Amino acid sequence: MSIYLDIETNWDGDITVIGFYHKITGLVQLIAPEITQEKLQDSLPESASRIVTYNGNCFDLRVIKHQFGINLRERYESCDLRWVCQGVGITGGLKAVERRLGISRETEGINGKDALVLWENHRRGSRKDLDLLLKYNKEDVMNLIELEKRLKERKVLV
Repeated sequence: MSIYLDIETNWDGDITVIGFYHKITGLVQLIAPEITQEKLQDSLPESASRIVTYNGNCFDLRVIKHQFGINLRERYESCDLRWVCQGVGITGGLKAVERRLGISRETEGINGKDALVLWENHRRGSRKDLDLLLKYNKEDVMNLIELEKRLKERKVLV
């Protein structure tokens, strides 16, 4: 069973949100400053064998390893959908790939830079911006499931 994972960071590159989905846990979102190495390790399901990301091998998993000392690529088989897509000529960031494949999102128009601003606004007291950031992260995570499904339908993934 797979874990679908995406992180958000602040301007300094520190993790602000770790979102992941697994059939056993459902959607889990850990929010700074409550994210710790122990909390992350305890939250990840033991039954998972694979972790699915988009550009995670270059970003998400690398940042988690740097910040918390947890090497998720050693713990799980990694499936980085960015490279799967690129291998069949579907290039660009996650949102561009979603648009190309007809995957919609309620947070259309919000991007990674906006996520940085939402976090800063939250730090200044905006609960509304934290809620929007969490919704954006949730869509990033849950759309990985849909992207994987579409790639399997195209017989790009087994």
